[in-house]
Amino acid sequence: MSMKILRSVALATSLSAIAFATNAYAADAAATADAAAPADSVEGGAIIVTGARGQTARSVADSPVPVDVIGPAELKSTGRTGLKEILGNIIPSLTMPALGGGGTSASVRPISIRGLSGDYVLVLVNGKRRHTTSLINNLSRISGGSTPVDIDLIPTSAVGRIEVLRDGAAAQYGSDAISGVINIILDDSPSGGDLSLTGGQLYSKGGELAQVSGSYGTRLADGGFVRFALEAKYHDRATSSAQPVPYIYPLVNGQADPRESSANHLIAGGYGRSNRDKIVNTSYNAELPLNDDTTLYSFSTLSYRDIKDARGAAFAAATGYGGQANTQGSSVLPQIYPGGFQAYRRIREWDYQAALGIRSQVAGWDLDLSTTYGKDSVELSAENTLNPSLGPTSPTEFYMGRQKQDLWVNNLDISRQYDAGFAKPLNVAFGVEHRWERFQNIAGEPDSYRDGGYVIPADGTPFGQLYGGRSPSPGLVSFTGTSPADATSLSRSNLAAYLDLSTDVAKGWFVGLAGRYEHYTDSAGDTFSAKASTRIELAPGLALRGGVNTGFRAPSLAQTGFSTTQNTVTVIGDTRALTTSKFLPVNSAAAQALGAKPLKPEKSLNFTAGITYESGPLRLTVDAYQIRIDDRIVKTEFLGTAANGGTAVAAILRANGITGVDSAQFFTNAIDTRTRGIDAVAEYTLDTQSLGTFRLSAACSYNRTKILRVIDNPAELSNLNVTLFGRQARRDLVAATPRSKVVLTANWSSGPVKALIRETRYGQYTESSNVAASDRTFGAKWIADAEISYQLTRSLDVAVGANNVFDTYPDKNGIIASDGSGQYGNFAPFGLSGGFYYARLGFKF
Repeated sequence: MSMKILRSVALATSLSAIAFATNAYAADAAATADAAAPADSVEGGAIIVTGARGQTARSVADSPVPVDVIGPAELKSTGRTGLKEILGNIIPSLTMPALGGGGTSASVRPISIRGLSGDYVLVLVNGKRRHTTSLINNLSRISGGSTPVDIDLIPTSAVGRIEVLRDGAAAQYGSDAISGVINIILDDSPSGGDLSLTGGQLYSKGGELAQVSGSYGTRLADGGFVRFALEAKYHDRATSSAQPVPYIYPLVNGQADPRESSANHLIAGGYGRSNRDKIVNTSYNAELPLNDDTTLYSFSTLSYRDIKDARGAAFAAATGYGGQANTQGSSVLPQIYPGGFQAYRRIREWDYQAALGIRSQVAGWDLDLSTTYGKDSVELSAENTLNPSLGPTSPTEFYMGRQKQDLWVNNLDISRQYDAGFAKPLNVAFGVEHRWERFQNIAGEPDSYRDGGYVIPADGTPFGQLYGGRSPSPGLVSFTGTSPADATSLSRSNLAAYLDLSTDVAKGWFVGLAGRYEHYTDSAGDTFSAKASTRIELAPGLALRGGVNTGFRAPSLAQTGFSTTQNTVTVIGDTRALTTSKFLPVNSAAAQALGAKPLKPEKSLNFTAGITYESGPLRLTVDAYQIRIDDRIVKTEFLGTAANGGTAVAAILRANGITGVDSAQFFTNAIDTRTRGIDAVAEYTLDTQSLGTFRLSAACSYNRTKILRVIDNPAELSNLNVTLFGRQARRDLVAATPRSKVVLTANWSSGPVKALIRETRYGQYTESSNVAASDRTFGAKWIADAEISYQLTRSLDVAVGANNVFDTYPDKNGIIASDGSGQYGNFAPFGLSGGFYYARLGFKF
């Protein structure tokens, strides 16, 4: 869709609406004022359900652990269109890199919370566990190997509110809840609807956006309801932020090829916003009372996503940017791509979750019985590339395989209150849970991975003179399909039981205790988690709170069974070399010959302590925490490269049936870490008679991770010169994301007008290398966002805004690769493509 058309439509719509509002506003002023009031403004008295099992209703203000509540108006006013970016804009402890690494991580960006991978946060929808993505971030340097929940596949228009619990809660909810819990609570408004149209683009780099979203609710018999939501989005990729390369074609008798004058030398199309996304998200949320004590409920989400991601670019010239060697030149067969090519990864994804449950009261007990099934299914393909080992007859489009993740969860939760002689009734909650999950990695077509044996002829052409006699690497340029040897299907079951007790043991003194036992049918085995929390009110509005909890994260099935063969670039210092590497499943004979062991759960010990103060329009919270995680699952280095094991590792691989590769990796429980940090939030509301209402907030997060232990090399590698977990990987864990993030927000409203200004400061971060001299540190940056909206009538509003108002980029401090990418580094949490402006039109009915 042309942005000229979008801008014309937006301008015409805005002018027409403003003209209409001039006549309509006087008659509609009272209704407009009511509509302008934020219905979902979140105060300290908002009732929360996350972290509070059973019948006890608690508010944000009196929660013993820190909980943030984000309503739909706040979600909408960020100007972002996916829940990941929205929460990253609001929550100080959540960040995402622009480009965390290769593979699918550039398409489905990994998140980091409190400096920890997204694997360590549990995502719930209406309090029910959400399934994870089937895409594993095996090539990502940030959150490498993670398989978190992809919250972008939940429509924002379906959200009633989001509760973010910033504390460990594995004793209440089970695996993954180490750094916190995100509970996405769907809108339960029983009637009415809304529709929103959004269009925008980057300041100077394209990236056009068009989105329509809406929801509609209707009442059912006996006080029931059903509410539907829809979100459809098209978001184009950005123009590359890379540098042009000097040559595309091999030199002709030492001189530039005449075709260079008309060639496109900006070839690294994947540097910046690299995706062209088409997403459709849908959902429903429904309840139907059966009688006074029993309610049937159900909810579901269904999504389809089509991503065309610009990945590796290839050109035939011997050298690239800065005279660096072009490691993939021999792959650009001139019979197919005489001027080089931009390869694209295609991801076609279906994702759904469906839940059915019944809540009832029986003999004074509250019962909640539910079943939930979720599935993520991804088809991976490649376009505009080739398998050079097949020669000039190579296809240019390939089916690379499919990955699937299933999760079936059954819950029975029971609770009631007892008068046990305390200041308040004792809340008793217990329950059982059954989970079944499966991961599948399905093979692609043979041409996407096989070795065709083609040898480049040493003919008289410039290409033949340069590369004649070479055998190109098997598989695709920039990707490799899944072979039958890499395909797998793994499943496991889990049984769990928990007990949660809480009460005010004295006036103003809350105490909570929880314990949970889990049994897995695979190497995760048996685990037990416990939690104790407390809150002491020292004076009206002033309280201390804190707690201690143990937790765990079971290794994902993808981490246990994932396998692939990949053509990748290994970087040692500033030297880049193209290698073919095998990612081994830990239970394979080859991995075990290199010392791999069955993965075991990661175990955590969390401490938190904080102070809260609330008085009228002012609310302050400060919470310090420490998270220790033992036996963290990480990727090994590339074992078998010239600098890391060399021919000795290659011999071990050949002896176990792995041929045609230079190196290998696998997952292992390799390190213990400790993360210490502090979160602070201040909110103040000022109501004035003449100037409107000001809502001011300041939120700050600081964390620092330290590696406490790295395992010794296994006995199988003890006599080899091998580094299992190297300098770059260690540094990426502790320095690749900003330690600090500050979010300052001013929200003003007066009658039909609203305005928001948000300033976010991202602290410095370092993109490290295996040698210290090649480390690159990028300085702190302030990023400004702004939006202004006008309520034209009771049912119609218009807004315009910009994210990254001042078009800020990271420091030009990166190491530029041969394809011209890298001047801004890769990890910037605010992106590599500059400012973005947008307009939005909203209707209510």
